[in-house]
Amino acid sequence: MDTELVLVGGMARGGVAEVVDLLLTEPGTAVLHHDLTEVTAGLVRRRLRVSGWGPDLTDGADRGRGRGYVRTDHTAVLELAHGCVSCTLREDVLPLIRALAGRPGLHRIVLHLDPVLEPEQVCWAVLHVLVDGSPVARDVTMGGVITVVDVASWLADAVSDEEVVDRGLAALPDDERTVAQLAVAQAEFADLLVYSGDLSNPAEAWRRARTDAVLARLSPLAPQIEPAELNPSDPLAALPATARRGIPESPHATLLRGQPSLRDDCGVQLSMFTARRPFHPERLHEVMDLLLDGVVRTKGRIWLATRPDAVLWLESAGGGLQVGYVDEWLAAQDDAAWAAAEPERRAAASLRWHPRYGDRVQELAVLTCGADPEEIDHGLRRALLTDAEVVAGEARWREYPDPFGWYHTDPCGEVAPTAPPIPPPGGNPIRGREDES
Repeated sequence: MDTELVLVGGMARGGVAEVVDLLLTEPGTAVLHHDLTEVTAGLVRRRLRVSGWGPDLTDGADRGRGRGYVRTDHTAVLELAHGCVSCTLREDVLPLIRALAGRPGLHRIVLHLDPVLEPEQVCWAVLHVLVDGSPVARDVTMGGVITVVDVASWLADAVSDEEVVDRGLAALPDDERTVAQLAVAQAEFADLLVYSGDLSNPAEAWRRARTDAVLARLSPLAPQIEPAELNPSDPLAALPATARRGIPESPHATLLRGQPSLRDDCGVQLSMFTARRPFHPERLHEVMDLLLDGVVRTKGRIWLATRPDAVLWLESAGGGLQVGYVDEWLAAQDDAAWAAAEPERRAAASLRWHPRYGDRVQELAVLTCGADPEEIDHGLRRALLTDAEVVAGEARWREYPDPFGWYHTDPCGEVAPTAPPIPPPGGNPIRGREDES
């Protein structure tokens, strides 16, 4: 039997613990948790719990328990040469997943994520980071991601400009994320959303309705359930066939995955901005505040007049915004790049091909909860090149002042003069804030 890997996370510590404990009631389950509270000091506290029938599954030794129900609980303090998340994953989490996957009688490994972690980055490591020459994904089946949401606080967190380090979570090196960036990333990548908190309080009905509306558009393929509805034996059995199950998407994938509603619901609305001419970089920078206040999420691909060959990924959540280089438009590359592109990207490029611009396009999905979608649309359109600027041509475009560089952090600081390495999906290089600049 293949060993299934399930990730459980979220900032709702009590709710996450409840879900993990429920999953642990299923024999043949191992729950692995790394507490990152002191990671910058080089210390990580690891807890491994295993439930099953028969001998102790953590070391294979029969300790005289016979074939009855067994529950083991092991803790350890890890000392790392470098206090960072990547070291913890590479040196302990991934090797331990591989070791557990080979244990007889163990059919499920649950990664209980620290509240400061985004599940997409952990899944990317499972799929791509080499351990003894191969990724750990070869030893497990990716079951999916469960994110636990506290309905009393999640929506406020999703539009917050508070920084993660001020929330009392683990202080990761150079972590400039906002609470909104973390809360939105955790929910957006979920295959299953589990609500926690006081779910029967009538006074919370409006907040619950708005949270439902936001999450139905942010993660439309993820069922929303309460803890009592969770099936400990197979919590992800009812997922649709199109569920990502922990597999990160290409930055060229559709922005409306799952066909979320574009209608207003409780003041929540998802809208699409598209255009077939480039942004003027200074004017775009001036209107980016429109993508922050009252906006839960903005994400998509843009192109600037100053670098017409580059695909840039723009992403915001609450008070945080990031812009990073992805790669180049197919129109700027040779036939080999076209042949190597994902079928979905080639199909989209063919459908929208322009005789002058090729597959270049502005394409942003904006999820608002309080902001005016029409004001955002008008602001972004004012940032596009005018007819006169379009006629001036690319040689003139490249002379425009460009506050972005190849990636950009706000408040405005230094910008890189050349393109950085392409990050893993979901791990764009900018983890900053867009305040006043």
